[in-house]
Amino acid sequence: MKKYDIYEFNGIGYKKLFYHQNWRVSMLNYIEELDINHIAYVESHQFTDEVFVLLEGSCSIFFAEVGNHQIVSFSILNLEPHKVYQVHSGVFHTHILSLDAKVLIIEEENTCEGNSPRIYIGKESRALLIKTYQEKLNGV
Repeated sequence: MKKYDIYEFNGIGYKKLFYHQNWRVSMLNYIEELDINHIAYVESHQFTDEVFVLLEGSCSIFFAEVGNHQIVSFSILNLEPHKVYQVHSGVFHTHILSLDAKVLIIEEENTCEGNSPRIYIGKESRALLIKTYQEKLNGV
């Protein structure tokens, strides 16, 4: 009888490590599309909360306030290592990672584009995203 399995991922981006019943555990490492200048959209998972655990590096979660299917504002949460962060279903969010980041993600196995609506970031929203980020960095 096998007693345990070991999983790791040291590549670029996102990789599902395993799933059990209806939950999956994944790893997210730096990928260029999660650089502040390349964020393309915010998404909202309709049927599941999502859990983030920062293992290494840095990760900031951006929460988007949405009105009339448009991004109105952003707020930022900088994750602290080894703390568990639960993002509730229905909350529009995205994140940026440092080059050395490793983030553990836990969510329902059926989470996909089909049940996670996206709002794509246009020119105005990108300017707002970057302004919010710079203000956070400068302590404003």
